[in-house]
Amino acid sequence: MKIMVTWNVRPGAVKEAVNRFLSTGGAPSDGLKLLGRWHKTDSSGGFALYEADNLAAIAANSAMWTDVLDTHDQLVIEDAEMAPVLAKVFGK
Repeated sequence: MKIMVTWNVRPGAVKEAVNRFLSTGGAPSDGLKLLGRWHKTDSSGGFALYEADNLAAIAANSAMWTDVLDTHDQLVIEDAEMAPVLAKVFGK
């Protein structure tokens, strides 16, 4: 499954968040495959796309950053997978 994680840096935590990212490379927790990551140009947040077989991996990843980031994890699906679902539900 694919999970999109959006984040905003907590007030006053920019320096710590940047230092942690630079020292770790933002490596994902075990069980996650990073597909891509994008940062806002003002360093206030961003989003990443991961692939995982279980939600515990994404929970662990977000927990590692909870002191400096507000994170939001959403399951996402690609167009090719979503189109047949929509066709079935809406009868197209």
